[in-house]
Order: sequence, then structure tokens, then C-alpha cells
Amino acid sequence: MQKNKSEVLLLTVRGRDLPGITSRLTLIIAKDRKAKILDVEQTVVHKKLILSILLAFPGKNSDKSPLLKELLFAANDLGVELSFEVFDAQLLGEERSHHQYVITCLGEEVGAYPLSQIALALAKRGVNIDKISKLALKNISAVELIAHAKKPLEPKLLTRELLGLSHKIGVDIAIQKHDLLRRAKRLVLMDMDSTLIQSEVIDALAKKAGVLKKVAAITAKAMNGGLPFSQSLKKRVALLKGLSLKDLEATYKELKLTQGAAKLLKVLKQLGYKTALVSGGFTYFTERLKKDLGFDYAFANQLEVRGGRLTGKVLAPIIDAKRKALILETIAQGEKIALDQTIAIGDGANDLMMLTKAGLGIAFQAKPYVRERAHYSISKHTTLDSILYLLGISEREIESLSR
Repeated sequence: MQKNKSEVLLLTVRGRDLPGITSRLTLIIAKDRKAKILDVEQTVVHKKLILSILLAFPGKNSDKSPLLKELLFAANDLGVELSFEVFDAQLLGEERSHHQYVITCLGEEVGAYPLSQIALALAKRGVNIDKISKLALKNISAVELIAHAKKPLEPKLLTRELLGLSHKIGVDIAIQKHDLLRRAKRLVLMDMDSTLIQSEVIDALAKKAGVLKKVAAITAKAMNGGLPFSQSLKKRVALLKGLSLKDLEATYKELKLTQGAAKLLKVLKQLGYKTALVSGGFTYFTERLKKDLGFDYAFANQLEVRGGRLTGKVLAPIIDAKRKALILETIAQGEKIALDQTIAIGDGANDLMMLTKAGLGIAFQAKPYVRERAHYSISKHTTLDSILYLLGISEREIESLSR
């Protein structure tokens, strides 16, 4: 009842940002025994200040002119503009009934046209944008929107619905609930081939064995969901029979990490995340990558070796899609981490179960078959550390942590 009897004014301050503006204006308000601050928000964009203050007065007949005059004089002295308007007190607290979401947009440039199309798509679904901010430092390749809807949405389904728009405007779009869980992730699992590293290890081995075309054809079919992984793996490994451990060692030395991979792992480690490398590849490579990059866990398939050479067989159990999902659950349970607090990253059909099981499953530079079925997809950004944007971490924070 008191809220309706009060008169509320919205004060807006604009101008060049300088030290002391907020302190002086709020001190003037503090000296007025009748005025009470209900809400305050301040932002600085390119050294330009925007400060909004909601002030409540005990009644509509309350004399506000002395306070407003003093604030106007102070603003003039500080070199900023101050305006005020009557605010409808009935709107106070209305946002509490809203469902909030964060929309992350990634691309070479998230400019006017992409933003217009994203905003239009959201508006058609009853989603209203509250705040837009740039996550990248030098350009607008990463933009975050905070928005709300009066009715609850399913973020993963909405993200998938907007996949066509994403292709049209050249911007990846991911929608998540704007809540504490988004920043409370604690475990990250990622695939190795074409995710952590730029190549498919088995193709590199096939090249050394002179069977690249045969193996590549089987790999492509499996990655796009046209062949069960375990079956395709056995067929491909059989073609590698006779390769020596020296060939494997040479292949490891030739591996190239995906751009941003080392930075991603360094930042995750700084933030206290547990990390796991879960691959349909081979332990010979994952164990070395675990040691070199500091993964907490590594799982992959084990090649059978006799007399220093591959026999063409792979030992059980095979790390297929089901086992990857099981590994995610097992690590999370062992670390006492809820599935909602897990992240999975991969690019092939073998990763889909793991991606959908995780709280945040990301198809990174994935095959079309996977991209169309995963909840979230990054294809416009080629650096692996861009995944940190989905956690609300800005490039400035990334650079600070990676140093």
C-alpha cells in the first residue's frame, strides 16, 4: 500500500564519465530525509556515463523542488545532464514475474543487420531485450543480450529453432536461462579429433600406412551418422595393421591444437574447473595430451600392439557414443557435480549423446548432422576459447586469466 501512496521519480544522468559524479549526487540525496533510493543502475559506454536512479517520496504533495534544484545545480557543476520524470510505481517489482534469458551471439561481426534479425526473432516469441553488451575487446564478434519473457521458454529448443536464422545472418545464437547455474559450471569434457586438435588422428595414421582414402571414406560416413562408430572404428583400425610405435610418435609430434585450445584450458584451470578428454581416438595420444595440457582425466580406445607394431585390433571396451555419455555421468558423480553443471564439446555423431546429456552441450565446428541435432552450436567462431563467451566471460576477463 505504501508503494501506491509514494511518488516515484526516475532521475537520469548522462555525460562524460569522471570520478566523483555518483558520490556527489548520492550524497545530496542522502541529506534529504524524505527521498529514498529504490533502485540504481550505472553503466559506462566509451567513457560516456548513464546513471539511472529511482527516487521515492512519501506522498504526491511532498516538496521535492529543493532536492531537485540542488541535484540540477550539482549536475551542471559536474558537466553532466540530469533529467527526471514521474515513474509509475505500479511497475516496481514487475520484473520479478518475468523469466530471464541470456542470448549469446557469435560471428565475424554481429552488426546492425544480424542484431535486427535476432531482435525480431525474439520479439515474435514474446522475448523483450533488457540489455546488450559486447564481450569481445576489439570488435563486435561476441555480443550478449539479457532479455525476459512473461511465459517460460525452453532455451535449448529455441536455440535449435533459430538455427536457420543463424545460417542466414552468419551468426551463432545460443539461448540459456539467465541464472546462477550458467556461471556455476564445474566440469568440462571435450572430444579430441577436430575439436581439441585440428585433425583426425586416424586419418593421419592412415596416411602413413598408405590407406588414407579408404579410412577417410569410413570416417566421413561415421561422423555424419551413416555407420555405427564401433563398427567403423574396427574397420579403420584393421587397415592400420603393421604401423610401428615410431609412426605413432611421429604422428603425435605433427598434431596441431585448435586455435584457442591452450588458452581455454588455462582459463578453466584458473577458474577451478575439472577437465576431461573423452575421445573415440586412441590412448597413445590422449594420455600425452592430458600430460601436456593438464587435463584431469583422459579416456580413449586402446590399440593392440605386439612387437612394437599395431595388430589391426582395438581392445575392448570401445569408447562409442554411449560410453562417452556414461563417462560424463561417472566423472560428474565421482566429483559430486550435478549434470546441469557440466559442459561437453564435440563435433561428430559419436559425441551427440554426451552433448545432450551435459548441462551445456556444444557442437564445435561440427558436421551438419551434429550441428542440426545439438542444443548449441559454434561454427562462425574458429577459436576454441570462444566457448567461454557462453559462460558470460568477456574477452577482457579471458585475457586477464590467461596471463
